[in-house]
Amino acid sequence: MPKSEIDKFFAKVEEPKRSTLEEMRRRILEVVPEAEQTIKYGMPAFVKDGWIFACIAPFKNHINWSPYSSNVFVQLTDELKGYEVLTGSMRFAVDKPLPKALVKKLIKVRLAEIELQKAARLAKKAKK
Repeated sequence: MPKSEIDKFFAKVEEPKRSTLEEMRRRILEVVPEAEQTIKYGMPAFVKDGWIFACIAPFKNHINWSPYSSNVFVQLTDELKGYEVLTGSMRFAVDKPLPKALVKKLIKVRLAEIELQKAARLAKKAKK
C-alpha cells in the first residue's frame, strides 16, 4: 500500500516535530476515527463529510493548529490560556502535543459549528 499524502508530508519533517505531528494525528483520529486525511493548502488536514475540521502544520519554532474557522477559539478562551492564539490558528511547542482533552474540545466545537453551517445551507436550499 502506498504511503498516504500525510505520511509523505511527515517523512520530510525533522524531529521532534515529526513525532509531535504523529501524536497529534493519533489524538485527532481517536476523536474522529473516520476522518479523511489529506493535504489542503500544503498542510495536513482532517476532513469529515467534506468539511475540514482540523489542520496541523510544522513551522520553524512551533506547530500550528487550525480549525478552519475563526469562531472555535473564542468559545475556548479559558482552555487556550498559555497558547499563542491568532484569529484562525493556534501555536504550540514543537515537542509537546496538545493535551488529549483539549484536542477533543477543539474538534467537538468545530464539528458542532459545521453541523450548524450544514443545517443553514439546507434551510437556505429549502426556501428556494
